[in-house]
Amino acid sequence: MGDVPLTPLGITVLGLLSERPMHPYEMYRLASVRRGDQLVKIKPGSLYHTVSILEKRELLASIGTDREGNRPERTTYGITARGRMALEHQTREMLAIPVREYPRLPLALAEMHNLPAATACEMLRIRLTHLDETIANFETDYKAMNGVEKPRIFTVGADYAHALTVAEREWINALVNDIESGEMPWLSQELIDRMPGSTY
Repeated sequence: MGDVPLTPLGITVLGLLSERPMHPYEMYRLASVRRGDQLVKIKPGSLYHTVSILEKRELLASIGTDREGNRPERTTYGITARGRMALEHQTREMLAIPVREYPRLPLALAEMHNLPAATACEMLRIRLTHLDETIANFETDYKAMNGVEKPRIFTVGADYAHALTVAEREWINALVNDIESGEMPWLSQELIDRMPGSTY
């Protein structure tokens, strides 16, 4: 019964409900506070859709509705025993078994020799700017989390994503320096001709 495939957002929803019953807006707010967007794409519409699917699959259930002032009624959901089993099963599997996910960056790096060296460096410097923004935003949000709710166990996934981003920034910066200094020679026809096995 625990072997029920879950989407990343489904895992996030069930993980939040394993703490306590919540309505979808509360799930969205809490996931955002904990930097859930570092780990999974979260939008209110997709979150409501995921809740609906999980309810149909009996992984969560409605436990009541409430209304605050003139706001629409909000349905509160709780995780079911079936949902908890699915969450625990998939979490164990994801922690233990590496999965090759084929991100875009390694492929782009493998093919960047098809660009002039100056162009590749220019594109990588643009990426460095985006990475700097991501790191700065995380650090700003991290400080804000200290004043709201930040037991480390709830943010360790975002901590890992942040550490990877910092490591990527350092690695790419060093790569750009190696290309621009000539430490890493750029591909040329002469270099291709000197490579072992250059003809097939």
